[in-house]
Amino acid sequence: MTVLDWLLDSDPAIRWQALRDLTEAPEAAVAAERARVATEGWGARLLALRGADGQWAGGACFPAAGWDRSEAGQPWTSTLPTLALLREFGLDPDSAAARETIALVRENCRWEYDDLPFFDGEVEPCINGRTVALGAYFGADVEGIVTRLLDDQLEDGGWNCEAEYGSTRASFDSTLNVLEGLLAHERATGGTPRTAAARRRGEEYLLDRALFRRMSTGDPVSPSYLQFSFPSQWHYDVLRALDYFRTATVAPDERVDEAVALVRGKQRPDGTWPLENTHPGAVHFALEDGDGRPSRWNTLRALRVLRWSRRS
Repeated sequence: MTVLDWLLDSDPAIRWQALRDLTEAPEAAVAAERARVATEGWGARLLALRGADGQWAGGACFPAAGWDRSEAGQPWTSTLPTLALLREFGLDPDSAAARETIALVRENCRWEYDDLPFFDGEVEPCINGRTVALGAYFGADVEGIVTRLLDDQLEDGGWNCEAEYGSTRASFDSTLNVLEGLLAHERATGGTPRTAAARRRGEEYLLDRALFRRMSTGDPVSPSYLQFSFPSQWHYDVLRALDYFRTATVAPDERVDEAVALVRGKQRPDGTWPLENTHPGAVHFALEDGDGRPSRWNTLRALRVLRWSRRS
C-alpha cells in the first residue's frame, strides 16, 4: 500500500483533503467525499455529541462542569475546540448540521470571560483569532472581533495573550492563531487594506524568525515548536505554521528553508510522519494511534507543505 492509498483508506475528513491536495481528482469527486464528513466518521461522531443548545460540554472554552485543574492540560471537549475540529475536518458550512449548530451557538453559547456572546469574542487574541476563523468559515458575523484584533497588534507585528498584563512582545502561538483567523476572514469577505496589512506584518514576524527562532539569540524558542501534533489546539508548531503559509499562498523564500528541511527530515522510511507531542487533556475520542505512531494528519499536512515548498 502506498502512502496515498493509506491516506485514502481513512476517514472522510482525511480522504477529501488528500484527494484535493495530493491528486488530480475532479472537483465533483472531492466535493462528494467532503459531503460525507457530516454523516460519517469523525464528523458525524462529533455532531452526535452536541447538546440540544448547540454547545459541547455546555461551555465555550471550557466544560460547564469544570475540571480537575491539578491534571496536566485542559479539556478539549467544549464548543470552541470542537467547532475548530469540525472546521479542520471540512464540515460543509452550508450543510444543515452546520447551519443549525451555528444558529444555536450564536443564541446560547457565551464565554466564561464576562459572559460575552460567542461570536462577540473575548479578551485573548489566541481565542479571538480562532473564533474569527470559525465565524468566517461558518458564516457568522465576527467583524467586532476583527477590529479588536487589529487594535491589539503589537509593535513587532505579532500578538500576545499576555498583552493585557503588560507584555509588549508577541508570541508565536497567539500570532499564528490570529493569522489563521484573519486569513479566513479575508477569504470569506475580501478583507480590507487594514486587515491585509496586519496579516502581512504578522507573517513577517514569523518569517523573520525562521518560523521557530528567537530574534535575540537565534535559538529555538521552544522544543515543542519542532514537534508536530494534531489537533494543534491553540499551540504553535512548525508544521502548522508552514501549512498556514501554504494556505495563504505565500511564495516560499529562504526564510522557510530551515523549517521545510525539518519537516522533510521527519519523514520515515515508509513515507509517513509520526504523531508527536499530543497536548494533554480530555478529548471526545482519539483521532490517531498515539505519539510515535504513524499519523495520517501529519503525513497529509507534511506532504502538501512539501508540494507547496517546491513551487517557488
